[in-house]
Amino acid sequence: MAFPLQRPRRLRANDFSRRLVREHRLSADDLIYPVFILESEQDREPIASMPGIERLGRDPLFETAELCLELGIPALALFPVVPAERKSEEAKEAWQHDALVQTRVSQLKERFPELGIITDVALDPFTSHGLDGLVDEDGYVLNDETVDVLVRQALSHARAGADVVAPSDMMDGRVGAIRRALEEEGFSRVSILAYSAKYASAFYGPFRDAVGSAASLGKSGKESFQMDPGNSDEALHEVALDLDEGADMVMVKPAMPYLDILRRVKDRFQRPTLAYQVSGEYAMLHAAAANGWLDGDKVMMEALLSIKRAGADAILSYAAIDIARRLRS
Repeated sequence: MAFPLQRPRRLRANDFSRRLVREHRLSADDLIYPVFILESEQDREPIASMPGIERLGRDPLFETAELCLELGIPALALFPVVPAERKSEEAKEAWQHDALVQTRVSQLKERFPELGIITDVALDPFTSHGLDGLVDEDGYVLNDETVDVLVRQALSHARAGADVVAPSDMMDGRVGAIRRALEEEGFSRVSILAYSAKYASAFYGPFRDAVGSAASLGKSGKESFQMDPGNSDEALHEVALDLDEGADMVMVKPAMPYLDILRRVKDRFQRPTLAYQVSGEYAMLHAAAANGWLDGDKVMMEALLSIKRAGADAILSYAAIDIARRLRS
């Protein structure tokens, strides 16, 4: 009787051997926790479309930061919930030194200096129309005028103490403009995480509910500045431009529907590459688990591991705390 010389199943037979030959591992070091922040001190507001996720006032935010440190999560990414009365066509609230993001950054860095703080550089939470930039009379997002405002916003975050500014707007040339401004003002140690391949995706819906931009956006879309989901080569071009302009890290967003993009970016550039498991990805897994169709913990772990395997050096995920707890246990 002939026997196969190669039996790959031999190394799958036992837990110890599976662990020994495992090619990719997920750890708390790989995770960044995105947080929606409120102006209040004590409030927690549940987000209906994102089970288990809340908008956080100051004190709950501090509790969350302390928990992240305890679990080994290296960084928070902050996303503000801006009251309607502070939104404007010019997004003036975005760069005020005493605005919500700037205040919370300063407070977090004073209290938790070892925790990395990443800030979103984009105007959609601050505009009355819900788009990521200034618009002309036809509603078209103006590139260069928007970049000027993004520079002011990024500088205000750096002055407050942000470790990483993350332009997520997809305006052309904004990374270079921000990098030059940071250098000129003495913030050479502030890193730029560029959302370089950010697609015009339908997976962002719950996020827009969370920050309150969905109502402002209405039926408007972001196809004129975010990437077409059908394009792959263009992502490499966008990443190359941002790296040439001074980005320290690049982002692919969303994550799971764009694992092919993530792999191509990492293979081509071999630079720090992050991915964002966005609100829709998180919500659909939770919805399936709530209906008893999937094992929620297992599919979330598998989803994040697939992102890591595809090439992500770090992952923004609303499940970061739950996953870090599970990894610890």
